[in-house]
Amino acid sequence: MKNKSRKSGEDFNHWNQQKQKTHFDKQRPFFHEQEVWFCALGVNIGFEQDGRGNGFLRPVLILKKFNNEIFWALPMTKNLKQGTYYAAISFRKNTQSTLILSQIRLVDAKRLVYKAGAVKQQDFESIKERVRQILA
Repeated sequence: MKNKSRKSGEDFNHWNQQKQKTHFDKQRPFFHEQEVWFCALGVNIGFEQDGRGNGFLRPVLILKKFNNEIFWALPMTKNLKQGTYYAAISFRKNTQSTLILSQIRLVDAKRLVYKAGAVKQQDFESIKERVRQILA
């Protein structure tokens, strides 16, 4: 039976090379909670959210900054989704995105590539409350 996965061994090899470069060579940028950054999430397994394109990037919302090195990230998608584990947000004018609340993850700041914007304070508070409800 043919494997219908969109991922190939070449994808994993390319990501592994990039991941090593990020680990050894990259400096951590300065970041804050509430910001949206494009983040090198890489090639992940199964239903985990991947990065896209050459840099394996995906936008993430910085939910909780623990220190200058690590934070909790919520991956985003352009696909508008509804349900318990999704939250619609806008961080750019006339652009709607969806946070994937169920895929919260701890991320090292070395994975941050560039800042794309920030969510409004009121929206951020609402998102934090939604995450609390899921984790409780």
